[in-house]
Amino acid sequence: MNAPHASPHPLHSADALAHLSRRWDEDIVPQLHDYIRIPAKSPLFAPDWEQQGLLDTVLRNAADWVQAQKVAGLQLEIVRLPGRTPVLFFEVAAHNHPGSQTVLMYGHLDKQPEFDGWRAGLGPWTPHYEDGKLYGRGGADDGYAVYASIAAVQELQRQGVAHPRIVGLIETGEESGSQDLLPYIDALKSRLGDVGLVVCLDSGAGNYDQLWLTTSLRGMASGTLKVQILTEGIHSGDASGLVPSSFRIMRQVLDRLEDSATGRLLPASFHCPIPPARQAQAQATAAILGRGLFQSYPWAHSDCGGASTLALPTTDDPAQALLRRTWEPTLSVTGAEGLPALRDAGNVLRPYTAFKLSLRLPPLVDAAAAVQELKTLLEDNAPYQARVTWESEGAANGWNAPAEAPWFEQALQSASQAQFGAGLGYIGQGGTIPLMNMLSQGFPKAQMMVCGVLGPKSNAHGPNEFLHVPYAKRLTAAVAQVIAAMP
Repeated sequence: MNAPHASPHPLHSADALAHLSRRWDEDIVPQLHDYIRIPAKSPLFAPDWEQQGLLDTVLRNAADWVQAQKVAGLQLEIVRLPGRTPVLFFEVAAHNHPGSQTVLMYGHLDKQPEFDGWRAGLGPWTPHYEDGKLYGRGGADDGYAVYASIAAVQELQRQGVAHPRIVGLIETGEESGSQDLLPYIDALKSRLGDVGLVVCLDSGAGNYDQLWLTTSLRGMASGTLKVQILTEGIHSGDASGLVPSSFRIMRQVLDRLEDSATGRLLPASFHCPIPPARQAQAQATAAILGRGLFQSYPWAHSDCGGASTLALPTTDDPAQALLRRTWEPTLSVTGAEGLPALRDAGNVLRPYTAFKLSLRLPPLVDAAAAVQELKTLLEDNAPYQARVTWESEGAANGWNAPAEAPWFEQALQSASQAQFGAGLGYIGQGGTIPLMNMLSQGFPKAQMMVCGVLGPKSNAHGPNEFLHVPYAKRLTAAVAQVIAAMP
């Protein structure tokens, strides 16, 4: 396909949004319906992923769609390294753009597991479009990214706007910590080029009213902590009081790590100073979001003195809340083993208790060092000489965004005003995107457009996950506008 003649005029923002909205409605949303139906779980949750072939299916489907778009100057291939999850790599030649730098667009197609609690009529593998929201696992996190990326490039070419060289890297192991990604970056380094702008669409938004730039990401360490006191279960009436409970020992061990009264993690090395700029941005974002920050979570109701009340957050200060979920370490127990279901629980003192632990680490804390300290902290000097083991399942460093270049900041502000009618918002995210730290190290001069559609109540990884389609349309147009402004 011949490229439209490119010219130096800027992108017509209103025309871009109108056209991209139709593309989303007529083509991208149906593609995402098909994607949601496929339970392409990440390798951590589907060790037999190669035999299942589902990651290959969603990658091939995406590749076929990209190829069918006939983008001018596009080359595409699925790259496979032995024993690793495959990636989709594409590149689009520059059109009438004098710059030598490259734009790298990133997304992933692997998914978190089902989780329970989906409301009636919804399910993880049952796409449902309602009131502008596309429900189902993975659509927002972030199966839409490859489709939105290509649509943004198509819009640049449709309007004849000059654009730099663009490459895309779509992986299938992000939800397992992107452990296969660095070998692919090494293998593709010569083809990535001199990356001057990274567009990562795997992040969140503070609301659906403006463009949001992610300023930081927490790191992560995960694994299984197991406490074993017996080789088999025995009658609790016979043994309790003499044989210590594995659950009580587990509580003692976790007390070394976390103050259960406040949730503060105790090791000093798990904390880091919060840069003043991030504190100032948290204050500004708190002024935008206000109490809406707390209302975005599905708090449980309780009966207090005959009145229904909501559960409370750890702080009622919006600025502190933003910093706690982005710059402080936290512990979550995300799974358990050794505990029978309630209907199956007899009067038995169980032989062991095992917890799946997820630690979120501040952006500037070294995750590998934290894992080593964690193992010593949890395993040494076990109460009652119980068998206590910590099996790490991986770790990833967090990320603190580099300062925005003047052109980049102006482009983001202009795109937010043009597509949303409101100024750019800055927000840290509590999740982890391992790629970002890798790219910041590999391309230290690159600007980082880390954005996403995971706004209030979108609930990635949990029940009722949805993609806010109106926001995704505007985000796609904003991406095109920022790329068009790259010097």
